[in-house]
Amino acid sequence: MAITAEQVKALRDITGAGMMDCKKALVETDGDAKAAEKLLKERGLAAVEKRTDRATGEGVLVIKGDDKKIAFAELLCETDFVAKNADFIQVAQQVAEMVFNSEVNEASEEQKALVLDLATRVRENMSVHRVACIKADAHSTLGHYVHHDKRTAAAIVVSSDNPDAFANEEVKKFVHDCCLHIVAYTPSYLRQEDVAASYIEEQRALFTKQVETLDKPENVKKGIVEGKIKKHFSEICFLDQPFVDNEKISVNAAMTEVGKKAGATLKIEKIYLWKVGENA
Repeated sequence: MAITAEQVKALRDITGAGMMDCKKALVETDGDAKAAEKLLKERGLAAVEKRTDRATGEGVLVIKGDDKKIAFAELLCETDFVAKNADFIQVAQQVAEMVFNSEVNEASEEQKALVLDLATRVRENMSVHRVACIKADAHSTLGHYVHHDKRTAAAIVVSSDNPDAFANEEVKKFVHDCCLHIVAYTPSYLRQEDVAASYIEEQRALFTKQVETLDKPENVKKGIVEGKIKKHFSEICFLDQPFVDNEKISVNAAMTEVGKKAGATLKIEKIYLWKVGENA
């Protein structure tokens, strides 16, 4: 049967395949658009399979949520060009929406199929690398932030003995600023207690080695070493870092100040920092 230009264009709009490929598929399926679409996807999937060994060092991070529930999704692809593509970002947002609704922490077959469908049309290796759903209880609130390049994102869980404080504008700002801080300062730990004792001893041995040649009494050297340890904590532990909104005080001190103004005691329960391609 004769295949019209309109049929070819319609199939191309749906699949993103080349004009000649669309025409050939329509000819092989006697003009059945659905069958032709299926045929193109099957052939496209074979092409995707061949590309699965290509590195996927690019991608995007997307978060959907509010102060009680957030869904995080990370999609990886091969090139920066595709990572910035509106269709790719839209699919990432759809995956985040699915995670938000289903409250899962592992990518579902439906989510993977959605990405695979785009990979078929774009002809580039891509995948759902990570998803997560975080929920707050009655005594906690959530904050989140995605950097403008969509390559770094953060989330935080803050609890309080007075949940009414979460409605306070200064508390809301503090929670949001904490997320900005996490992306900017990339802390490795929440608090000092989270740092392994073995790591601290390694750092202490290193700092001791650095000061052993100083012409100072041993007690002074020990004081210098402990000072270096404290400074190191302020670099790697979130609560000890200079707060992004006021670097003269630590995050912990800022939290105490904000809590007092809101008539509550605030506590940061958990922080999340995601980077594109991390652990890929």
